[in-house]
Amino acid sequence: MIVLNNHLGSVSISRNFFTALIGSAVTGCYGVAGTNAGGLWQNMVESLPFLKKIKNDNKGVNIRFTDGKIFIDLHITVVYGVNVASIVKSIQHKVTYITEEQTGIKVGRVNVYVDAIKS
Repeated sequence: MIVLNNHLGSVSISRNFFTALIGSAVTGCYGVAGTNAGGLWQNMVESLPFLKKIKNDNKGVNIRFTDGKIFIDLHITVVYGVNVASIVKSIQHKVTYITEEQTGIKVGRVNVYVDAIKS
């Protein structure tokens, strides 16, 4: 839960909102085949059979909130034959724009990790 305080009061925004917002923005970008598990918990959910029943909505999206800014890590799979550098720049721009437009919170950095290429 991210809590923002201002002169009118406080606003709480859940991490699930951010991961859903960012996840839909990423998967909507041209050349992105999907997201991959990133981080210890997401890798455990993906690899252990009894944990696969847990719904993993934030697959491939990790967020941190520090000093009033959001730092985002994305793990993606791209389609074979596309320019990876342009896809990464497009994702960084789109995620930054959508996050700042929808929430009003500044994005500190968007790190995009290309984990696989799908043919």
